Amino acid sequence: MERIDPKANRRAHMRLVLAMALAQVAWSGLAGALPVPATLRDFHLSGTQVGDAHADAFQSPQQCAACHAQTGSSAEPLASWKGSLMANGGRDPLFFAQLATANQDVANVGYFCLRCHVPMAVVSGHAEVADGSTLDARDREGVDCHFCHAMVDPRYQPGASPPRDLAVLDALDSVPAHTGNAMFVLDPDGVRRGPRTDAEPSHELLVSPYHRSSALCGTCHDVGNVAVSRQADGSYRYNALDTPPESEDLASHFPLERTFSEWKLSAFAAGGVDMAGRFGGEGGGIVSTCQDCHMPVREGRACRFGPTRTDLRSHDFAGASSWVLDIIGRYYADDPAVDQDALAVGMAAANDMLGRAATLELQQDPGGMLRARVINETGHKLPTGHIEGRRAWVQVRLLDAAGQLLREYGGYDAMTAELDESGTVVYEMAVGLSDAAAAATGLAPGRTTHMALADTIVKDTRIPPRGFHNAAYAAAGAPAVGRAYADGQYWDDPRFWIPVSAARAEVSVLYQTVTRHYIEALRETNQSDHWGQTLHDLWDDSGRAAPIAMASSVLALDVFTRGDFDGDGDVDTLDAQRFGACLAGTTDSALCGAGDFNGDGQIDCSDATALVAAWSGPQPAPIFDACGGTPIRFIPTLTPQLLAALTLLLVAMAGLRLRRR
Repeated sequence: MERIDPKANRRAHMRLVLAMALAQVAWSGLAGALPVPATLRDFHLSGTQVGDAHADAFQSPQQCAACHAQTGSSAEPLASWKGSLMANGGRDPLFFAQLATANQDVANVGYFCLRCHVPMAVVSGHAEVADGSTLDARDREGVDCHFCHAMVDPRYQPGASPPRDLAVLDALDSVPAHTGNAMFVLDPDGVRRGPRTDAEPSHELLVSPYHRSSALCGTCHDVGNVAVSRQADGSYRYNALDTPPESEDLASHFPLERTFSEWKLSAFAAGGVDMAGRFGGEGGGIVSTCQDCHMPVREGRACRFGPTRTDLRSHDFAGASSWVLDIIGRYYADDPAVDQDALAVGMAAANDMLGRAATLELQQDPGGMLRARVINETGHKLPTGHIEGRRAWVQVRLLDAAGQLLREYGGYDAMTAELDESGTVVYEMAVGLSDAAAAATGLAPGRTTHMALADTIVKDTRIPPRGFHNAAYAAAGAPAVGRAYADGQYWDDPRFWIPVSAARAEVSVLYQTVTRHYIEALRETNQSDHWGQTLHDLWDDSGRAAPIAMASSVLALDVFTRGDFDGDGDVDTLDAQRFGACLAGTTDSALCGAGDFNGDGQIDCSDATALVAAWSGPQPAPIFDACGGTPIRFIPTLTPQLLAALTLLLVAMAGLRLRRR
């Protein structure tokens, strides 16, 4: 057994305490003096750095098109890629509005952002100007063909990785030990890699299993603020300035996106899940990698001179951001470098992906409650990705036999772009500032749109995927906050009160890329450039990021008796027992809707009076109501069972009355 040196442990502990003290002093003196004067050192991580790769060795997508376009298939690499957000990452108005406000809060943080969104800027060196003002046309081609296919697996696999990878890794100052935060490794000479052993291109090609692995995608789809580190008690704290992060483990950084970690800890990564063709295109079946869903299989040719393949991977990389593709098309309407037809195809693919992401099951529970089960069919949280603005919710419309709307939950006003959140559940992640962070920055504590300064997870109600485990997700920085999910649960069961005269329920699960509040915050806080106002104008012109239906269903409603918890058609002893437990707060409130007679979302004294009025059986006799102090009527014949139910109800009422005092 390795011997532990207690003196060394004490010294390490003292160094940590000192570093934390210095960080607190450094940041606390900045109150009201944003941006925080961070340097490029604060965001320095392992992998390829500016100057490591030769820019002239990386060809543009137009050069790739000589062979990889016009192959006669919708799955051809160039055509499918051109309409993706990957191809347009360097043109995204939403990103540039976010970049401006982030740089206003923390100097040089834009370098960290650009590494993922505009990665060729690392090759060109333009990423070192954090506001993106030096980006050129080559940079703006986003995450392009040559960049991805020159990526090297940081974990060399003997007998599988190309032997050349050893020399590439040895030449780095530091090899990434973790996946995420744009810690990519590039072949400095742009030598391309791919997964096929039988490909015969006109250029050099190395066979790389890495290009079939989710780890390649995880390079940019697991993101944490490396300047905000996790503490032993699970809280987060600002690092000392002008200092590289002490750890490169994503779990130690404040979470901004955990898509790869969510997948890695899911059942999809642990052997795969048979999704019966829901994902995967023409190769649907077992889903285990990011590529299985986001690069679906189609028949076609990767190269106009190559063979027809039945397992060609489409490069459309469809996600959920069809609205972002829409505003890109609007802003660059006259730019010949932007293919409007391809964007339209990309938007359709994104909407199609949204339509596969969730399943909705409706059930009418006894006593007048509608249960809307939302099932997450994806390999990560629903929704996942960049945390700011994205949300999903359940919209319920309850109508009478004549089609008149009686009640709506999750109503959305398209004119004002406002969501009525009362009575429904919103699936989203929100971040905030702790009291310490607020004191250090001069901003208000609580929920914030200042993502670069956030150090607190205020909310994460998003639905986890198959294989979810609370402890594992919390350890990875992806806990459920504000809504409880049991281990293994990949669905949610919100319940909705039904008016007695309702005959039909129309239910949808809606997704929205950005909220009005977030768009307005990006405009109002921008003091640097035009992007805040430009984004707002594009949002206004494009329908204000109207929500998109992921799933919809209709249910014909049966006649029911309010207060009938057990569904036997009347209100009796068992119902009184359950009502009493709800009134006393000793049972799950989600199961108490049957006792909510007035539909106000609470079980209280007025509902107790209504329960007595709905009681089935002989003519009741006067009983004193301990809840309100007025006579009501109850059952005259008190069997032991009825007496027990009555006693429980009255005790609960008395307790509620005492609490109100």
